Amino acid sequence: MPAPTLTVGFDLDMTLIDSRPGIRAAYETLASETGVYIDTDLVVSRLGPPLEEEMANWFPADAVAEACDRYRAIYPDEAITPTTALPGAREAVEAVQALGGRAMVVTAKYEPNAKLHLAHLGIGVDVLIGGLWAEGKAEALLEYGAGIYVGDHTGDVRGAHAANALSVGVVTGPCAEEELRAAGAEVILPDLTAFPAWLRSHTTA
Repeated sequence: MPAPTLTVGFDLDMTLIDSRPGIRAAYETLASETGVYIDTDLVVSRLGPPLEEEMANWFPADAVAEACDRYRAIYPDEAITPTTALPGAREAVEAVQALGGRAMVVTAKYEPNAKLHLAHLGIGVDVLIGGLWAEGKAEALLEYGAGIYVGDHTGDVRGAHAANALSVGVVTGPCAEEELRAAGAEVILPDLTAFPAWLRSHTTA
């Protein structure tokens, strides 16, 4: 029997990319169009959960779906260009592929917009699955046999564990090391620049 393919999943926002400037710009445009006050600094301080959850803080329940649709439509023009790759993002993906593995992104973000980010920043993952959050990410991780999932949020830790994958936390997002550790992350890295060396060590242990 051939050895199973190494498959590593990554979260997107604040794990591979710093999307805060772009997300802020998209929310500012939405606020301007609708006349609804949105504290964009607060929004970008807690990225991770699905868009609908954040919108519910600013719009009445019966307007959330429409606001989300409009935000997603605004997003390509406002949010792609200002967004940058986080340090080590491309190298982390390439480290998986250099070992003959498969790198995938599993994110709560709307998949077409996630695809635009990866293409714009030249992050060449093998698989992209959008629209999944927390334990829901296990659906994609299990489908592709991911043994490792890397993320910045406690929801990512829960997703990894729901898929029986090793949880690697990076402290580049809203959750501090203590929160990630308390949620059960088995590995904590300061950022993705440390990931290639850790992966090589992990796969040869």
